[in-house]
Amino acid sequence: METVKVAVVGFGTIGSGAVKLLLQQPERIARATGKKVELAYVVDKDLTRSRGVDVPKGKLVDDLNLVLNDPEIHTVIELVGGIEPTRGIVLKLLENGKNVVTANKALLAHHGPELFAMARKKGRSIAFEAAVGGGIPIIAAIGQSLTANRIECIHGILNGTSNFILTQMEELGTDYSASVAEAQRLGYAEANPAMDVDGTDAAQKLAILSHLAFGATPDWRKIPRTGIDTVQTADIRCANELGYSIKLLAVAQLTDEGLELHVSPTLTRHHTPLAEVRGAYNAVRVVGDAVGSVFFHGLGAGQMPTASAVIADLIDTIVGRAAITFKTLALWDKDRSAPVPVRDPGKIADRFYLRLSVQDRPGVLAEIAGVFGRHNISIASVLQHEPAGLDDGFVPLVIMTHSASAGALDDALKTIDSLPCAHPGTVRMRVRD
Repeated sequence: METVKVAVVGFGTIGSGAVKLLLQQPERIARATGKKVELAYVVDKDLTRSRGVDVPKGKLVDDLNLVLNDPEIHTVIELVGGIEPTRGIVLKLLENGKNVVTANKALLAHHGPELFAMARKKGRSIAFEAAVGGGIPIIAAIGQSLTANRIECIHGILNGTSNFILTQMEELGTDYSASVAEAQRLGYAEANPAMDVDGTDAAQKLAILSHLAFGATPDWRKIPRTGIDTVQTADIRCANELGYSIKLLAVAQLTDEGLELHVSPTLTRHHTPLAEVRGAYNAVRVVGDAVGSVFFHGLGAGQMPTASAVIADLIDTIVGRAAITFKTLALWDKDRSAPVPVRDPGKIADRFYLRLSVQDRPGVLAEIAGVFGRHNISIASVLQHEPAGLDDGFVPLVIMTHSASAGALDDALKTIDSLPCAHPGTVRMRVRD
């Protein structure tokens, strides 16, 4: 049986999971590839810390040049993370004739065009299933299995940390800070969870999916995004009373006016598949014009689910499937792409949940409704509870709208927040039924 040499660069949580599969399941990988896959090197700065897997003597090294200068190494798994120096590492690997497997969504979101251009120049491939959705095979599904379809929309819960926090708030009634602390205790959230909770992680993944599905090339930083750090337990309770759960939803939807893109906490109707996604799980709903709606659900992060996707990409690369897919899809290739324009966010229409703080006196609701009416926004329902705790003369007022443009709603809320009868800072969330 032919032997193929591979290397792993980056020996953190995901790297150790990938190494574990390579060392512990050689027969399984050999059956899938028809070749003996030999781990040549594991490259990392730290050669002493225990990772729960024993690397054969001489294979754990801190010198990337051992990989770059070995012509027999076929493919390199990059799991360093971050953008720099990782960008430089991947470029060097490609320049030296190595195929690359990566789980680095931030790197692709920032430097996809440059890296893919280098891979094409050198006749190499980049595989990145693990970059979006961890163990969920969403990249292969959109890039291969659903290519007979025109994709019409993607709705995704793409960040397991945020979903865990929102689940804690909904099921246990804990506030945001306590839920974040629990996520950190269990290892779902970093010491600084900003990129997860502010929508950055989900926006980077959505940018990759929108390019794969629609040919769009959005700057992920320009995708409108709101994080879950704005969600309060009061909103969780009100949403539940109205028949909804709150999820951090990433949306890419094709319309006649262009591609709708946004990431935000969204009220999702109870008993629908996305509303039932609990804990640190991810889910993606894809609608194609031929297949209809398909749903993918699973662990979107963690050592072994992500390592599963990484090794699957390695197998595809060794077999040759990744090279065919890479060439056919022509991702981030400006000469072959016909990108869909991204729609003006202000023109996107949705139903909205609003929680206002208003004076508890006659005529206030009429005054608020008048502002909405002047902006052509129709109210679907109103929810108001008796004031609780200290009475400062203001009470929460929850309004559900019919479909309205985001721009019109922005203008209406600016007016309302300036009224003497309302406190500024109205909470706003989209609604998906």
